[in-house]
Amino acid sequence: MRVAVIQMNSQSDTGHNFESAEMLLSNASKQGAAYALLPENFAFFGGEQEKIHKADEIHAAAAGFLSRTAKKLGMTITGGGFPVPAETGKVFNAAVTFSPEGIEIHRYDKLHLFDVSPGDNVSYQESRSTKAGERELALIDLKPFRVGMTVCYDIRFPALYRKYALMGANVLCVPAAFTKLTGAAHWHSLLRARAIENTCYVLAAAQSGQHFGGRETFGHSLIIDPWGEIMAELPERPGFIIADIDTARIREVRSRMPSLTHDKV
Repeated sequence: MRVAVIQMNSQSDTGHNFESAEMLLSNASKQGAAYALLPENFAFFGGEQEKIHKADEIHAAAAGFLSRTAKKLGMTITGGGFPVPAETGKVFNAAVTFSPEGIEIHRYDKLHLFDVSPGDNVSYQESRSTKAGERELALIDLKPFRVGMTVCYDIRFPALYRKYALMGANVLCVPAAFTKLTGAAHWHSLLRARAIENTCYVLAAAQSGQHFGGRETFGHSLIIDPWGEIMAELPERPGFIIADIDTARIREVRSRMPSLTHDKV
């Protein structure tokens, strides 16, 4: 299956973000991509209070955009993270997948919230506006692939990815908006580790550049094979990368390194 990973520089203008996403998705479709992963915050990257205030509007607009575009292009698309209202007055950070028929087939709500002060003179408190996911984990069935969905900060919690692998996942997705500082330090290492230890493909869609409030993201969207080799990378500009993923490669790697069958925990 040919897959596309989309890199964006999203802002607070959803219309502009959708226009940019549609152009990139359309070009990826023309190159034969059957599945595309958009980054976290693809629809809206603005202030926390504005996000909460406009959550219903952003949710409806993002879901409508994904449904229409998936149907128009005849591809499966994951919107890698946008606000969905929660009963608490907060939002869920949801990665939602639509089929080529324009039907929602999967939703993952981000589990691990980014409440950190990494050293870039900015304190991040995602939990002030966002509620941690409560849904039961489920794979996306894209025969012959089974996909485990996560979002950004989740990448630092390897037990989540091992759970997906033991559920039968052979592809792991990480839509993200990694900070410039933490991305430079850890992005490649964390993503390659998740691929290697679970012998899965990893698709990582990133935000890149300057955003609302001076926030700067790292970029470097990646497609990584089950041996940990980087198949495609896009450094620091909007665009997309494409690769062909193959179950034969997964079988080969798992035959050489059957670590999933040796797990004693």
